[in-house]
Amino acid sequence: MVKIIVLIIGLAIIGLIAWWFFGKHNVEAVSADSVGAEQQINIEVNGGYSPENVVLKKGVPAVLNFTRKDASSCLDRVVFSDFGINQALPKDQKQAIRIDTSKAGEYQWACGMDMFHGKLTIK
Repeated sequence: MVKIIVLIIGLAIIGLIAWWFFGKHNVEAVSADSVGAEQQINIEVNGGYSPENVVLKKGVPAVLNFTRKDASSCLDRVVFSDFGINQALPKDQKQAIRIDTSKAGEYQWACGMDMFHGKLTIK
C-alpha cells in the first residue's frame, strides 16, 4: 500500500514538473510607451524576462531597455536571431537595444543559452 502511494505522489510530481517546463503558459502582452517620436519599454532580466511578451507599433522606432538583475551567466546575453542581434547585458545596467519595426510579425528573443525566451509582436 505504501509503495502505491509513493508511486502516485511520484507520478504527480513528474507531471507537475513536465507542465512547469513544457506546458503553454498564458502571458499578458505589454505595449511599449511612446516617448517623443519613438516607443520604449523596460524589461527586467531576473530569472527570466519581465515582461516577456512585448507589443510594438509598426513603423515607429523602438527601443527595448534591458536591465539584468540576475547574476546567472545564462542571462548575460540577449539574442534576437531575426534581427541579427546578440547583445551582452551587463549586470545592474540598462542596455538599450534598437529594434527595426518596419515589418509586422512575431519575433522571438532568448538568452545566450536559449533557455529563457520572450516574444516581440510588431503590428
